Amino acid sequence: MRSNLAGPRLLLRRLREVMAEPIKAQERLDKIVVLIASNVVAEVCSVYILRADGVLELYATEGLNREAVHQASLRVGQGLVGLIAAEARPLNLPNARAHPGFAYLPETGEEAYNSFLGVPILRAGRTLGVLVVQNQSHRTYLEDEVEALQTTAMVIAEMVAAGELEAIAQKDTGLDMSRPIHANGVALAEGVGLGHVVLHEPRVVVTNLISEDTDAEKTRLDGAINRLRLSIDDLLASGDIAAMGEHRDVLEAYRMFAYDRGWIRKIEEAIRNGLTAEAAVEKVQSDMRARMLRQTDPYLRERLHDLDDLAHRLIRELMGRGHGPTPAELPQDAIIVARNMGAAELLDYGRDRIRALVLEEGGPTSHVTIVGRALGIPMVGQVDDIVSLADAGDGIIVDGDAGEVHLRPAQDVENAYAEKVRFRARRQAQYRRLRNKPSVTKDGVEFSLQMNAGLLVDLPHLAEAGAAGVGLFRTELQFMVASSFPRMREQQAQYEQVLDAADGKPVTFRSLDIGGDKVLPYLRSIQEENPAMGWRALRLGLDRPGLLRTQIRALLKAAAGRDLKLMFPMVADVSEFVRARELVEKELKHLRRHNHAVPEKIRLGVMVEVPSLLFQLDELLAQVDFVSVGSNDLFQFFCAVDRGNTRVADRFDTLNIGFLRALKRIVDKANKAHVPVTLCGELAGRPLEAMALVGLGYRDLSMSPASLGPIKAMLRSLDAGRLSARLLPRLEPGHPEANIRDFLKRYASEMDVAL
Repeated sequence: MRSNLAGPRLLLRRLREVMAEPIKAQERLDKIVVLIASNVVAEVCSVYILRADGVLELYATEGLNREAVHQASLRVGQGLVGLIAAEARPLNLPNARAHPGFAYLPETGEEAYNSFLGVPILRAGRTLGVLVVQNQSHRTYLEDEVEALQTTAMVIAEMVAAGELEAIAQKDTGLDMSRPIHANGVALAEGVGLGHVVLHEPRVVVTNLISEDTDAEKTRLDGAINRLRLSIDDLLASGDIAAMGEHRDVLEAYRMFAYDRGWIRKIEEAIRNGLTAEAAVEKVQSDMRARMLRQTDPYLRERLHDLDDLAHRLIRELMGRGHGPTPAELPQDAIIVARNMGAAELLDYGRDRIRALVLEEGGPTSHVTIVGRALGIPMVGQVDDIVSLADAGDGIIVDGDAGEVHLRPAQDVENAYAEKVRFRARRQAQYRRLRNKPSVTKDGVEFSLQMNAGLLVDLPHLAEAGAAGVGLFRTELQFMVASSFPRMREQQAQYEQVLDAADGKPVTFRSLDIGGDKVLPYLRSIQEENPAMGWRALRLGLDRPGLLRTQIRALLKAAAGRDLKLMFPMVADVSEFVRARELVEKELKHLRRHNHAVPEKIRLGVMVEVPSLLFQLDELLAQVDFVSVGSNDLFQFFCAVDRGNTRVADRFDTLNIGFLRALKRIVDKANKAHVPVTLCGELAGRPLEAMALVGLGYRDLSMSPASLGPIKAMLRSLDAGRLSARLLPRLEPGHPEANIRDFLKRYASEMDVAL
C-alpha cells in the first residue's frame, strides 16, 4: 500500500536544508532522526553505523534513551538491526518482539515499542549501517515510508563516505568505510607495489541527491537511456567492439538490461519520490547489488557485474563524465583496480606511473595478464569485490608474489612492505652493477642470458638489464592489443622496429601463438572443451595459411639484409615443421621474384613444448637450425596440469625427477646433433630452477628482464661442474634421494650460491 507522495518529497526538501546547514556531524544526525520520525509519524528513529570492528554502534536516536548514543551496540547478525546489516535488505515487522531474531538492548529503553522498520545504509551495495523507525502500536509501514527511509539512508551513506562521521567516532573505533582490508587473490605477476587506488572505470560520486523538478529529472533519464541504448546498438551493429575492450556477449547482456522495463520502472519510481535521475540509478543499483551479492549462483553474480557496468555507464551519461583518468592525470604511484580490462587499455595508461594492477577477474592466461607480465607490473587477480571495496585515492599494497592485496593498510603493514620494497630495490641495484659483467660460472662455463619480450616497450630492457639478445619475441602480443587484425605493413613496421632496437643483438621471433586461450575478439573463434590442446598456434596457422604467410612475409621483409631467426610453437609432429618451412620457402621465392631484398641468413626452429616431440628428437634435430624449450607448456602437458587452474597449478613440482629427465633428454640430444638449444620458459627466470638447468647442461636461457640480474648473480657464484656431478646421479633410477628441490636448496646453502 502506498501513501500520498507529498510526504517523501517534503522529507527530501527538508533533508536538503539540513545537509546545507553549517553544523557539526552529531547535530546533523540528530536533526535527521527528528525529521524522519516526524515525517513517518514514528515514535522512534535511530541510526546505527558499522564500525571497523564489525560492531553496529548507535550514533543518533529520537525516542530512545539519548544516553545510549555511542554506548549501545550490536554485532552484525545480532538482533534485528544486525540481521538487516548482514542481509542488506529492509525488515518491516508489525510485532518485532515476536521475531526470532529480536534482541533487547536495555540501555536504550526500547521495550515499549512493537512495530519496527529498518533499512540498510548502503553505498555501492556495501552496508555502512542501519536506519530504524519504531512505534508502540502494531502496524505495517507503508511502501512510501520504506522509500523515505531508503532515500535518507543514501544521504547518511554519503556522510559516512565523505568522512564526516569520523569526527564523532569513539577513540580507537574507526568506521567500517575506512577499515583496513586484507584480500586474497591469485598471483598473476610477481613483484610488490605500494601506491594509491586508481579505479579503471571510476564510480561517479553522486552528490546531488534531491531533485527540484521531478518531470525534468524524468526527461533527463529518458534522454540518457536513449543515448545509452543507441551507443550499445551501434557497437553491436558495427561489430568493431575490440576498441572498447568489450566482448559481444557482454554487450548483448548490456542491451538486454538497457531495454528492461522493470529496471527502468524502479528508477522512475525513485525519481517520483524526489531523487535526481543519477541518485535514482545509484539507489536502485545499490539495492539490487546488495541482494545479488548474497546469491551463490555464479550466473546471477556475473549478471550483477553487467548491471554494475550498465548503471555506471548510465550515471556517467547523466553527469557527462568520461570513463577514467588520462595518463597525464595519474598519480606517480598509481595502482589500477578494475573488474577486468583489455590488454590495449592497460597500455593506454603508460608504464612509468603504474605500480601494480588488481583485478576482480583475470587469470594467468588472460591477455591483460600476459601483457602486464611482459611490462613487469605486479598483478593480483580474482580478488572478490575489490572494485566496490576500494575508493579512488585509497592507500593500497599489492603483493604479486603471495597473491595478496592490502587496502587501506595499517601503518605496521605499510612499514613492513616499504622495507620489502627497499630491500628489493637494493638487490636490483646490486644486479645492475652486474649488467656488464660476463655470465660465467666460477669454473669458467659461459652462458648466454637472453630476455623474453613481445612489445616495443620491452626493448629498452635489452641494454638496461644487459641481455645478450631476445630469446623469445611473442609476436601475438601485437595482435592482442590491436582493435583489428594488423595488416602486413603494420606487422613489418613492428618487426623492423624490434630489430632496430636490438641493434645487432639476436632476436628469436615466435610465429603467432593465438587460438586456445588467446582469443582475438576480431577473429572468429570456435568453442573447444580443452582449448590449450586444441586449434591454436601452428595448427591454426597451417589450417589458415594466408594468416601465417602474411606474417612470414612481413618478417622476411623486415629482416632484409639482416639475420632472421624464426621458430614455430605447438609442433606435435616433425611434418608440421616441414610444412611451415615450405611456406617460408614459398615466400622467399615470391620476394626474390619481385626483386625484394631478403634476409642475409635465415634460421628456422621449433619450440619443444609438446611431449610427442620427445620421441622424435632425432628426426626433428635433423631438420631444424635450433630448438627452444617452452618449459611452461611442456610441463603443463607432461604432468597434465592446467597452469590456469588454481586447484591444480601447484600440485606438481617443476623440479620433479620425471620432468628433469625429459629436459635432460632434450639437451643431450641437441648437443649430440650440434643443434643450439635454449630454454625460454619461467623455469629459466627462477634462480633455484635455473640452477637445476645448469646442472642438466643448458647454457642458453631466456627469461623476463627482471630475472636477468638474479640469474646472473646465481651463475657467478656457482661451480657448474661440481653441481652436475652432484645432481645427475640423483636423476638415475633407484637413487634414495627423490626430492630434487630440497637437494638444490641444501646445496645452495652449503656452497654459498646466491639465490
